[in-house]
Amino acid sequence: RRAGLKIRFRKECRFDSDHPHHLLYQFWEDAVTDTVLIAGASRGLGLGLAREWLHRGWAVIGTVRGPGRTGLHDAADAFGGRLAIEQLDVTEPASIGALRERLNGRSLDVLFVNAGAALGREDRVDQVDTAEFTQLMETNALGPLRTIEALGPLVCPGGTIAAMSSSLGSVGLNETGGMETYRASKAALNTLMRSYAVRHAGDGRTLALVHPGWVRTDMGGADASLTVEVSAPGIVDAVLARMGTPGLQFYDYQGKTLPW
Repeated sequence: RRAGLKIRFRKECRFDSDHPHHLLYQFWEDAVTDTVLIAGASRGLGLGLAREWLHRGWAVIGTVRGPGRTGLHDAADAFGGRLAIEQLDVTEPASIGALRERLNGRSLDVLFVNAGAALGREDRVDQVDTAEFTQLMETNALGPLRTIEALGPLVCPGGTIAAMSSSLGSVGLNETGGMETYRASKAALNTLMRSYAVRHAGDGRTLALVHPGWVRTDMGGADASLTVEVSAPGIVDAVLARMGTPGLQFYDYQGKTLPW
């Protein structure tokens, strides 16, 4: 799976022209490229994940919110036909539904929902505006789960459905406070994903909540300790290492299991 290829066996049945009552069967195998869909791949970690999976030989479907050119378009120029770009706004149910219709009949090996936002490191619940709080919850928790509900059926048996979470969403690790509404939104994402896992228990797919580390992106800021070039390969390694293990897991970019 790490090379991005799987072997599919096919059988063709046809009539033998010399013996009309006989059937000839031909068996052959072909290499089929594994496919990952990354929701939120226009920049930062999402773009880093797209590039990493492309470098490993996978086919990538990456989503962007608007019609403008992004870093993902530059990647498409570099990798040719293995990268397809779709539009998606996870906060708009109509946008999610439209993407589901466009992908009808496709099969995914990995669905990775990377959408997320933050209000800043000084964000406190007693100071946040109600509209800002609602929007954050919609972007970080409700939207990702709506996307998973809609696109999850496209993921093949043995495939993986993952969402970008954060160690700040761990209730057990919250000993320092700070970023209060962001923490709440990621805790909500984790809880909704656990409920999803209960409803889909037994379907054989791997479910994951992934903490990328503190990464130097527009959201993480210039003081962050990790680069995208370190975090993204670690995330892909961790996801692929657990592929085929049913149930929900919460871990970081190094594959370390995190407490709820």
